Formats: sequence, C-alpha cells, structure tokens
Amino acid sequence: MVLIVSEAASSGRFEPVLGEVQETLLIPLYGRARDAASRRSVLRDTQARDMVEAIDYDFRRFRGGSLPGSVLRTSIFDGWVREFLRENPEGTVVEIGCGLNTRFERVDNGRLRWFDLDLPDVIELRRHFFADDRRRTVLAGSVFDTDWIEAVAATPGPWFFVAEAVFLYFPAEQVRDAVSRLADRFPGSLIALDTGGPKMLASMKRNGSMRKVDAQMRWVCDNPRELEGWGLHLVDSRTFATPQPAVARTWPASYRYGMRTVARLFPSMMKSYRLNLYRTTSG
Repeated sequence: MVLIVSEAASSGRFEPVLGEVQETLLIPLYGRARDAASRRSVLRDTQARDMVEAIDYDFRRFRGGSLPGSVLRTSIFDGWVREFLRENPEGTVVEIGCGLNTRFERVDNGRLRWFDLDLPDVIELRRHFFADDRRRTVLAGSVFDTDWIEAVAATPGPWFFVAEAVFLYFPAEQVRDAVSRLADRFPGSLIALDTGGPKMLASMKRNGSMRKVDAQMRWVCDNPRELEGWGLHLVDSRTFATPQPAVARTWPASYRYGMRTVARLFPSMMKSYRLNLYRTTSG
C-alpha cells in the first residue's frame, strides 16, 4: 500500500466528511480493523486498523453482526477476484464504490490493471492513504455516470467489475440502468454484486451498525436470477453458509460452522442475502 499522510493527518487524526450513503463505508472498515486484531483473522487487514486509528470518528458506535459479516462478505468477493486473476493475470479489475477497501493490496499479482471508483468525497478521504501508480487508477465519480466507463474501456480486457455493498442503497431502476450499461459496453465480462430480499432489508432496521447511519437500503431483489433480464448470466451465487471451498478454509471454525447453524435455524433469512457472480451477455 502507498500510505499518504496529509498535513492534517500528520498533526493528529482527521475527521471524514462524507454523504449519507458514503458514511456506510466506515462500517466494513471497522469490521476489517477488528478482524485484524483477532487471534484468527480472516483478512489480516492491518492497513484497515491503521486507517481507523488515523480517522477521527466514533467507530465504537458500530456493533453487531454486520461487522464480522462485512469481513466474510469481502472474503467471498476476494475469492472471485483471485479466481479471475488466476485465469487472467493481466486482466482489469474495477472496484465500484471502493470506499477504503484494500482489495488491491490483498490480491495484487504484480501484473493486473486496477481502477478504484467512488464519489468525490470518498476519493478525497481515500487519498489520505492511497495513491495512483502505473497499474492503478483512482476515478472520482458515480457508477451511474458514464465518463469513467470510457476510461476503463480504453484498457485491455478482460474486465471484472466488483460492486460490494453498493447497489443495495439505490432504486431498482437506477441499478438496472447502470448494470445494463456495463453489460452492453463490456460483453463477456464478469460482475460481482450482492442482492438482498425483503427479510434481509427488514433486518437492517434492527442492525446495530446500520441504525447508527442515516442511509437506507432501497433495492429489493429476492432472486438473483431476476438480473438475467438485464444482460447478465448468473455464474455463481453464495450465502454466508455456502462460501467457496477455498474461501471457507480461511475462516475460523466458529464462522464456518456457525453460519451453517444459522442457515439451518433460519433458512429464509440466510437465503435472503446473496453474493452473486454474473457474466455479461449483451453486446
């Protein structure tokens, strides 16, 4: 990681200035920091711990299952990216809504091409810690804009688009427009995104972390195959109880067996939130 310490950061902690939806990025950041401090860490993201220490924010207000859940979610998305890079070591990965994620540092093979995309306020915060290099470019903009698409299209494929915990906060029509646009522009590419059914979205109102932010999840999708009408083909779909075998081996037994137990006791709840991998078919 390229760590940048701004003048403000060098004299003490700095306060993030973020919009409602953008503030939610601090939840998985704190989840990864707590995971890094655990005896059996899943992601070993010590950089997240360093960022939490540098940011003036009451992270302790976040609690509950969304913290370890965000770590497990990220590890499943990481697994798909690693699979893509094993087959396409010089491929291009686009992190949509990158927040303060350190996925590049976890999966970098020294050959890939990477884009980090997020809104300007997030990118301003991110630049306290990260910088562009010859294989990595930061783009300030919305996934619903189009300018960034041409910058990505100018790089060699194949392409992998990762949208972790992004589209859930927007109306279905807006999500469909953005996903269909990518499918049309990048046929044969992979897109990873998560979907939530009614039970999952209802549970967010009781979530100890989500109650502390103003953002609300808006896109309800109970069946990931619904997106196959958007120019996508569903390649894989996972829950926390069914991670990829290689990913499951990185989880402590308490998570591996605990998630299976939850799935047996509350099957509809577990199935309501899914992590999905699609291939674009438009073009």
